Amino acid sequence: MHNLHMATIIMTDEKFTTLDQKIDSLIELCATMKRENQLLRANEHNWHSERQQLLETNKLAKTRLESVLNRLKSLEQSQSS
Repeated sequence: MHNLHMATIIMTDEKFTTLDQKIDSLIELCATMKRENQLLRANEHNWHSERQQLLETNKLAKTRLESVLNRLKSLEQSQSS
């Protein structure tokens, strides 16, 4: 009977050890995922900022191109007159 009790204690101890290892693994995984999430959010912020800059650059280029086209049209009209 004593051996059975010891086997039960050992089995329970093994289960707790396994559970403890699994919990440690989950804590490590959670920390890793948190770091990855922070990096992804930082990248998203950077991409958003870059997109805004590209939109502004595109708008400026469009305005300049329209100005050049208008000057060319004016030049063409003045030469045809």
